[in-house]
Amino acid sequence: MDLGNPIAIGNTAKIYQQRDKVIKVFHDHLPNTEAQYEANKQNFAYSCGIFVPEIFDVTEINGKQAIIMEYIKGETIGDLLFKNTKKSEYYMDVAIEIQQRIYMVKTYSPESMIPKLKEKIKMAPSLDEGHKSILIRNLNSIEYENRLCHGDFHPFNLIMSDNKVAVIDWVDSTSGDIRADVYRTYLLYSQFSGDLADMYLNRYCEKSGLQQEEVIQWAPIMAAARLSENVSSENADRLIKIINDYCPL
Repeated sequence: MDLGNPIAIGNTAKIYQQRDKVIKVFHDHLPNTEAQYEANKQNFAYSCGIFVPEIFDVTEINGKQAIIMEYIKGETIGDLLFKNTKKSEYYMDVAIEIQQRIYMVKTYSPESMIPKLKEKIKMAPSLDEGHKSILIRNLNSIEYENRLCHGDFHPFNLIMSDNKVAVIDWVDSTSGDIRADVYRTYLLYSQFSGDLADMYLNRYCEKSGLQQEEVIQWAPIMAAARLSENVSSENADRLIKIINDYCPL
């Protein structure tokens, strides 16, 4: 099947557009259950009434596992935000409103956050065993209410379409502590702009009533988990610094 040129290439897949459909073709190194695993999570979000692309099929294309889903026409909030910085507060507020809607879902599905974070911390390269032990112990001590968490919530995973916002890329979604998920978003913003990251955290806490200290307690845990992802655009040294600053030995 000739899919043409991909419209995007990520760590796990290449994305193609075919008329009103998007085809996500996964890389060969992933487990052969990856497409179904991601589809199940996206279907769960869809079933909760969140605006996400509808999945039509999980299949195999040219010997590779693939998901065929609805194409959402529009621009990402990330693109809109960086094209029009004068409206950064407006777009930030739109994103926060969507994030808070997701957190309204009380659930023990689709996957628990805590075991996933523990595994990431254990696998984190360049992190000493002392820090790993302390962070896992701290992780076990935090009390929270299980809510749906996206796991990779940032403005480039939000598509504005006809005054609605679709949320894409649900593979990292879990049931867990929203404060951890908020810090994850802060961490992603801070990778590119400290000012945007601070704006996000300030405005999120103002709108939600959360205290910043509640979010920041997750800083070393989420930084350690991020280390294990080996993202080429991420700076491992800055993550280590966050861990050392908030969890000194």
